[in-house]
Order: sequence, then structure tokens, then C-alpha cells
Amino acid sequence: MSHDELQSIVDALAERLRRSVAVDDPALRLLAASRHFGDEDDLRVRSVLDRAVQPAVAERVLAAGVAGWAEPGVVAVEGAAARLCAPVRCNGMLLGYLWLIDAGGAFADADTAAAGEAATAVGTVLYRSLLLHERSTARREAILRELVSPDGALRARATEDLYAEQLLGDDSLRFTVLVVHFRRSGTCATQRVAFEAALEEGVRAVTDDLALTVANRSWAWMLLIGRSAPSGTLLGAVRSRITDRFRRLVGGDASPVFGIGGTVEEPGAVASSYRQALLAGQVAMLPGSDGLARWGGLGPFGLLLRLPPEDVLDPAVVPALAALDEQDPQRVLAATLTEFLDRGGSVRRTADALCVHRATLHQRLRRIEQITGCDLDSGDDRLMLHLGLKLRLIATVAREQFDGS
Repeated sequence: MSHDELQSIVDALAERLRRSVAVDDPALRLLAASRHFGDEDDLRVRSVLDRAVQPAVAERVLAAGVAGWAEPGVVAVEGAAARLCAPVRCNGMLLGYLWLIDAGGAFADADTAAAGEAATAVGTVLYRSLLLHERSTARREAILRELVSPDGALRARATEDLYAEQLLGDDSLRFTVLVVHFRRSGTCATQRVAFEAALEEGVRAVTDDLALTVANRSWAWMLLIGRSAPSGTLLGAVRSRITDRFRRLVGGDASPVFGIGGTVEEPGAVASSYRQALLAGQVAMLPGSDGLARWGGLGPFGLLLRLPPEDVLDPAVVPALAALDEQDPQRVLAATLTEFLDRGGSVRRTADALCVHRATLHQRLRRIEQITGCDLDSGDDRLMLHLGLKLRLIATVAREQFDGS
């Protein structure tokens, strides 16, 4: 976007009307503001300093229906002066809002008309910028997709394109892939829009490094490029911004989940970090996860998730567990076995976790051995059952994702 061109429109209108003027994007983030003429209030000052209005204020403003307006109108803002809002549109697209502050008198027809004309001019500038941005974004996404391709020739070409696009400055950089998923539900279309907006918010947390993103229907990945591996503080800020923005837009406690790959030192090795982040993202979706998983800390799932999907989804992958389910449809014994194996076979800790007497636990374990034909004192039998339970957990999540597509 030509910021100078946008700023000149804002400044010209402000001088003409002797009023301060501001332009926000559709999410009420500040794009340009004029000097003040003594008409500013706390809300305007704070929005200029923060480059955006507070989320609670934004929600109230948007609740007034300004996104559907075709002509300028006045918006009452609780705790602040009323505003004249001129929607910024071009080719039917809402691109933002132009604002004048009511400093104590009604807006004259000439003021409203001038604001509308300026909003039209701003719309032309923003639309042209949007087209350029979309072309640039599409180009970068194409490069990133090739960068993680199984085809070595495509990866080599993508590396050359990164340098040609001046996205890589020198050879002392580090590359880390972050994968983001949202769990699908009955409101997929709404969630996808919210997800894309949340991703944009997450990129804004990356200030010193470079962040490039590729968005898909229900997941995305971000390539973080810097002189060192991304710090825990940076990753936390990216996660927090994406999660907070997503929750504000969809409501409730819905949360994206995050998988982080290892850091590599060459652009040609990004595909490795990408594969690692994909596996970590799948682990982050499993029950019991806090929604974040890192390569190197995936435990047995780092191995199991490398199995072919058809093997993971095969319900007969462990016949002993299938027999257990058949004899115990309420899954009480399966839950007992899971707790027992997760706690290294400790009877005391398992009984405490299940809140049952040790005699009851021993009785259940004997029943499990009878049904499965396994010996829980055998390391091999324990390993088989434990891995089978982990595979079933993976399969449950995989089916939920598949059913929601």
C-alpha cells in the first residue's frame, strides 16, 4: 500500500474540514491518522498510540452494524464522543472505515459528503494495495509450498526464489516451522474466516524476525526466519495472539493447536522442520495435550505417527484390545489398563488415580489378562498393549478430523 498516498487523502480532508481524520481497516486497526484540531478524545489518542482500538470497544462499534453500511452515518460510542463513520469500499468489498469525531455539533451535510468522497478515494488506494498484496502473498505461498516439496529440484528452485525475492539476506539464518490447526466443528465456514484473521494477528507478534505463512482449509504453517532459533517468548506471543483473536471471533473457549518443528540452518532443510511440525501438530490435538507440542518432546507418538494412516486407522491393529472392547463395551477395563501402563505398572499410583481399592484393581488386571491372553508381567505384552492404546488414541482424533471435513 502507498502509505503516502493514503496519508495525503487523510491530511487533505482534515485540513479542509478542520477536523481530525482517521482510517481503520475492517478489524479497526489504524491505517492512517491526521493531526488533531482540538477535537481528539481519549479513545482517539489511545487508538493512535496502540494502532488499534481496544477489543471491547471494537466489538461495540461493529455491533452497530457499520460493516453493512453503504453510506456515512453516526455511531454512538460509549464513554467517548460520537463518530461519523464513512465505510471504505471498492468493487463491493469492505476495506475499512474513515472516521470523524463529533466535537460537540452535528455534522453538516457538506462534512458528510466530503467524508464520503474521501472514503471512495481511500477505497481505490486500498483496493489497489489489496491486489498487489494478494499477488505477493500468492507468489510467496507458491515458493513455500515448493520449499517443502518431496521433489529436490523444486526445493532447490524455491531456495533460489527466496533469495530472488530478497526474503533471505545472508547465510547465517535459522529456519523453524510452526504448524497451526483448528479443531473442526459444525461452524467450519465461520471458523475458517476467524482462523485466517487470527493468523494475521500472530504474524504481527514477529517483529525482529521474518514470518511467512501458508494457509489451508483448516490448518496453516508459518516459517519463522531469524538469526537464531525462535525464543520461547516469541513462540508464546505468536500462540497467544492467534488464540486470543480466534476466541474473540468465534466465541467460547475454542482454541487452535500448535506444532513446532526443529530449527534448521539451511533453506533446503526446511522440509525436515515442516514434517516434524506436522507430526507435532497431530500430537497437540490428542486428548491430554495442552495444545502445544514440540519436535523432540513427542514421546512414543513421534514414532507411531510415522506409520501409514491406513495402519493407524485399522481397528484390528491390536486383536487383544479388540477382544477387550468386545467383553467390556463400557471401556472400564481399557481405561484401567491405560492408567496402569501410563504409570509404569505401579499398582499404588494406578489405584490412587482411579480412586479404587488395590484389591479392586488387582481383580480388574486379572480380568484383563484373561480376556486378552496377555501377561502384564511380560515387558513385550505390556509394550504391545501400550502402543496399541496410543494408536487407538491417534485413530480417534484422526477420525474426528476426517468426519469434520
